[in-house]
Amino acid sequence: MARKFSLAHLTVIQCPPPELIRIARKVGYDYVSVRVIPLGEPVYDLGGDPAQLKAAKAALAETGMTVLDVELARILPDIDVKSYEKAFAAAAELGAKQVISSLWVPDKSYAADKLGELCDLAKQYGLTINLEFLPFVQIKRFSDFLDVHRGAGRSNCGILVDTLYSTAYELSELDRLPRNLFNFIHLADGPNPLPTLGTPEMFTVVREGRLYAGDGQIDIAAVLRRLPAVPISIELPNSAMVKQLGLEGHARRCLEKAKRYVAEHVDCDSKAAVA
Repeated sequence: MARKFSLAHLTVIQCPPPELIRIARKVGYDYVSVRVIPLGEPVYDLGGDPAQLKAAKAALAETGMTVLDVELARILPDIDVKSYEKAFAAAAELGAKQVISSLWVPDKSYAADKLGELCDLAKQYGLTINLEFLPFVQIKRFSDFLDVHRGAGRSNCGILVDTLYSTAYELSELDRLPRNLFNFIHLADGPNPLPTLGTPEMFTVVREGRLYAGDGQIDIAAVLRRLPAVPISIELPNSAMVKQLGLEGHARRCLEKAKRYVAEHVDCDSKAAVA
């Protein structure tokens, strides 16, 4: 079965959703991953702005593209989970099935309770929550992150890992998790180790300096081999490459490099094992 790839919005965050969708189709992605909840600049609020939602739906209809996932329903202090309802309704209108969430609180019990509430709300719209591990937030240890996931105890709650952060935990921890928890994966390369967590240098890498697959020091193949062959969402902001190649060119290079890397370092091993 051929690998499927999605263009994550953060890779070309300068693009409004309709442009993101059209670039993804032109370049050859299978899916798009759309930001529908405001998070800094630029503001994409498809749940709160009917015009933005209408334009995105028109681009999907025009191109035949499919939305893989939407972002980002953060678990924040004093969060009212119902504040995400309009965004979830918009996600459902776009045909999405997956929503990304992340933890921005230190209390595991509170985080698990809110995650459970979030999953219950998402379920009303046919959505699955995918909790992403981020090693630079308050819950930094992968084991604590998993405690929150287990504490929520919802069937529509998956786990999302980003290859960029795979050096922050032992990869053997992935081996102990049920494979059906993984609905897609984020892919990007970078330095190993990452700059010290929480430093400006680290955030520079995360926000504008991620590398194409194979151009950094992260063992992406070791992560992918431990997971089912789920869709790969390429989340790879790189301001220097956007300046050099343009948004479309950067999106194309992301896909070309990822496909080549997976074919040479991951899928080749799977074929050899079958043979």
